[in-house]
Amino acid sequence: MKKRLMILTAVLAAAAMLGGCKKEAPETEPQTVAKETETESETETVAAETGTFDSGEVLPEGKVRSYLTGKIVDEEIGRTRPYAIMLNNIYGAIPQAGIERAEVVYEAPVEGAITRLMGIFEDYEGMEKIGSVRSCREYYVHFAKEFDALYVHYGQAIYACEILNSNIDNISGLSSQEGFGKLYGYAGENCFYRTSDRPAPHNCYTSADRLISATQNLCYSREYDEDYEGHYQFAQDDETVTYADTATHIEPGYETNKPWFDYNADEGVYYRYQYGDAQIDQLTGDQLKYDNVIFQLCECYPLDDHGYLAIETEKGGTAYIFTKGTYEECTWTKDDIESPARYFDSEGNEITINQGKTWVCVVYDTKQDRIVIE
Repeated sequence: MKKRLMILTAVLAAAAMLGGCKKEAPETEPQTVAKETETESETETVAAETGTFDSGEVLPEGKVRSYLTGKIVDEEIGRTRPYAIMLNNIYGAIPQAGIERAEVVYEAPVEGAITRLMGIFEDYEGMEKIGSVRSCREYYVHFAKEFDALYVHYGQAIYACEILNSNIDNISGLSSQEGFGKLYGYAGENCFYRTSDRPAPHNCYTSADRLISATQNLCYSREYDEDYEGHYQFAQDDETVTYADTATHIEPGYETNKPWFDYNADEGVYYRYQYGDAQIDQLTGDQLKYDNVIFQLCECYPLDDHGYLAIETEKGGTAYIFTKGTYEECTWTKDDIESPARYFDSEGNEITINQGKTWVCVVYDTKQDRIVIE
């Protein structure tokens, strides 16, 4: 799904006035032709005009189904590629700024038994402070690709350099990596800024305008890949999904931040807690809450003596899906690195989740006994 815009003569002229695209794609990544503006069939033309999806649903003009939440949103929001932004999650870096606006959040372990977050933002208009932004790990690139997202990070483990240079539209705060060399995706200092309220490296932030500008300078497409079909199977507007077993208090079993989620029956959502307290957004003071929570078990193992991890994101395994105070133990699979994870029940049926926001906890498959479901 790697995309670069085809730069036509007229665009080059305009780009020259604005400074143009600053970076050349690696030789291993040939540019692809821009998406065709004309549809290939009469059926597709009708669909574009009426808002019809493959399911046959007809939506109001200018409205689409969000790939991230399943809800009806403005087409400008729902058909613009999201940003997958690495977020700091150590105690000295909380609360995060803007995380409440992320429609999907991934949490996975990194070195030192801490976790790092990746917020996937679809509706980011007007966001002036997002962060703090931290460095990349290879497996987060895999998760970002499941959503055809533009991946945002400040720094990276050396193990992630190859995939960053070859297989993801990424926006980076560093131009090179010791022992590896030049990195594609460097956005320049203007994409990120530092604040004085926290010590480095926990004070690096970005904004929607800065990210959009970097995307344009790097010549990344802001449109979804033409083959992208979404990630989750969402319930219909008039449908509420529940599962057979009850789950009103759940813990993924992480050792340092010790997070948990408590179900609020009045609102029908799971509230998020960590470090012994409610997890809030720095900008609003609101506690984070989610319609769906997924514990996705993955094979994990150390890469070196410094504690850097490899997390297998394609092999599949066990998962637990929580919604509306209930849960289902299921199986997750992936066709390949480009495809989203899919979740299936014991009879092989793809599991449906409720519309809304989702938090995904990636858990060691060898630490399943630490999971708490009550």
